[in-house]
Amino acid sequence: MMKYVKNNILLLLVLPLLFWSCSNTKKAQKHSASSPNQKIKLDFALNEKGAPYYTLDFKDKKLIDTSYLGFKTKEFDLIEGFDIVETSTDTKDETWKPVWGQQAEVRNHYQELGIKLKDKKGHLLNITFRVFDEGLGFRYEFPAQSGLDSLIILDEITQFKMTDDHTAFWNLGCWDNDEYWYTQSKLSEIDSSRANYNSLDTWMSIPTSTAASLPLTLRTAEDVHLTFHEAALVDFTGHILALDPQTLTLKTSLAPAPDGTKASIALPAKTPWRTIQIGASATELLATYYLLENLNEPNQIKNTDWIKPTKYAGIWWEMHVGKATWDKASGMHGATTKNAKRYIDFCAKYGIPAFLVEGWNTGWEVWTAPERATAFDFTTPYEDFDIREVVRYGKEKGVSLIGHHETSAAVARYNERIDTALAFYNEVGVSAVKTGYVGSIIPKGYLHKGQWMVNHYNTVMKKMANAKIMLDVHEPIYPTGLCRTYPNLMSAEGMCGQEFNAWSSGNPITHNVTLPFMRNLIGPMDFTPGVFDVAFKNSKNERVDNGNFFMKEGNNRVKSTLVQQLALYVVFYSPLQMLADLPENYEEHPDALKFIQEVAVDWDKTVYLNAKVGEYASIARKAKGSPNWFLGSITGDSKQDFTFKLDFLEEGKTYTVTIYKDAEDADWEKNPTAYAIESKDVKAGDVLKIKLARGGGSAVSFIAK
Repeated sequence: MMKYVKNNILLLLVLPLLFWSCSNTKKAQKHSASSPNQKIKLDFALNEKGAPYYTLDFKDKKLIDTSYLGFKTKEFDLIEGFDIVETSTDTKDETWKPVWGQQAEVRNHYQELGIKLKDKKGHLLNITFRVFDEGLGFRYEFPAQSGLDSLIILDEITQFKMTDDHTAFWNLGCWDNDEYWYTQSKLSEIDSSRANYNSLDTWMSIPTSTAASLPLTLRTAEDVHLTFHEAALVDFTGHILALDPQTLTLKTSLAPAPDGTKASIALPAKTPWRTIQIGASATELLATYYLLENLNEPNQIKNTDWIKPTKYAGIWWEMHVGKATWDKASGMHGATTKNAKRYIDFCAKYGIPAFLVEGWNTGWEVWTAPERATAFDFTTPYEDFDIREVVRYGKEKGVSLIGHHETSAAVARYNERIDTALAFYNEVGVSAVKTGYVGSIIPKGYLHKGQWMVNHYNTVMKKMANAKIMLDVHEPIYPTGLCRTYPNLMSAEGMCGQEFNAWSSGNPITHNVTLPFMRNLIGPMDFTPGVFDVAFKNSKNERVDNGNFFMKEGNNRVKSTLVQQLALYVVFYSPLQMLADLPENYEEHPDALKFIQEVAVDWDKTVYLNAKVGEYASIARKAKGSPNWFLGSITGDSKQDFTFKLDFLEEGKTYTVTIYKDAEDADWEKNPTAYAIESKDVKAGDVLKIKLARGGGSAVSFIAK
């Protein structure tokens, strides 16, 4: 009897230990997924407290160390105390065709790992990881739960713990604006107080100095490049990345609503995908472009015949360089019927299919006044602009009008008027719209990257799709690949574009050679290239001050050669590409203008030839439905000599190659408009040698015979 009792006592002592051991073993168990090429490996597990975390390896070296996941909500925390209820794996390999893009076909190939979690109080949280050859995407799912139909998000715990103090290319962490210049530093040195920004308006929301806006790009000592961003931002709030410089850990910092909460979600709900694009070099990083679109839903527009990538000129640059104004009260109104017809004639003469008109509608006089909350009705032209006559004249000449909706960030007003405004454009015959959101959001307290504005941007996108109107957004929420789902979302701003060269101290010489790895890596970018009068010799050097802008310079200029402006049509990707300069400046250089006339805006294939962040980038693209290729190469504050083997050309074809190049004595500061043009025949496998001046470029066309 004593032996039986002792054995039972021993069993009672051992069973809890066995249970504890099994439970902790289960928590510590790793669940993995790898990229199809096996170079990227994700591991997921729970720590001893039941807190979910992941690590990420690239080529058997850890890129991201133990990084925790979860949320704080008003109702409860979803941070620890979890058990893994279920795991699943899946592999997908499909090919889809974009309506427009950098490729005629896109491969969507990944391994998926699904994790279902449940905490001790019965709360549920799912996490889905997708591992591509191009990087990683993961998102959270809040399942339907008994007695709970919604959640209020207070904080997101998502971390990215780096393993070394990498070189960082970053923009200051702002919830309202991305129009700042990029800074290069060590990751640990991210500090908005020393950032290379152009101006800091008092209304901008910068929560901490040690934070970076999306996207953020890092370069390791081994030349591996990582870009952090997000995909499929729908009914949630945008975010920046807050840095702990001691641990080199980045954490999501969600843009708040006016009451300080971050997002309100109805269950079941899914967050946007948190993404990391990974390339073994800067050149390979550029090739990860489609990761974001692959994480979005397929095209929801059945008939897309009306969606047409195009080049356009317009009444715009003359306001920036001080030759005209948006408002009529100045006596220098740019958007007149007469001036519009001048642009239409220019476009018709040189085969440019569309033109933009800004300042056509009443309301610009009260731009900065309190009355801006109701200034624009989006349907009333100034009396010197006959929109119906302009559209009629344009159709006669084969040139369509791109309309403009500047909201002055009075979003409540735009919400009230947008249906009427789109009906007006449908009636008149306008099939594309550029929107703008300059300034602090009205109603007060809302942020450009907050949930309310995210939903507004997406609503406008859908309303314009229903009206069969193409959309180009300025002062946008950053792109997250939604153009796959709604391909009428053609392009967006969201960076210091060409306009900053006109009325600020000007974009740095490194700016154009940084954009391909930052803003243009996450989506089409309406930079508005093509300024020929780079030194503003034909423009007033001091703009008319109508109070719209925060800086005024007397020595403004574009920091590039003329040829670099040509090359940007290939290097910078957008299905809408503007001829930013004035018609008279193009007509001074008809031979250089020919490249812009010929270059495509929609592509069958893209080849990334070489790249280094902040220094140079060279890209070749094949025009959609055509045998012709175009090559663009740009450099920063250094000369470059490049040799390219033309193995991207089709075998058996002969091409007439025309090389637009910087002249021998060209230099962005001393001699920016000096260029030469060379033509010869080439075929696949030949070698092309090009020289780029300081701040220069090369633009090359390959026209099949």
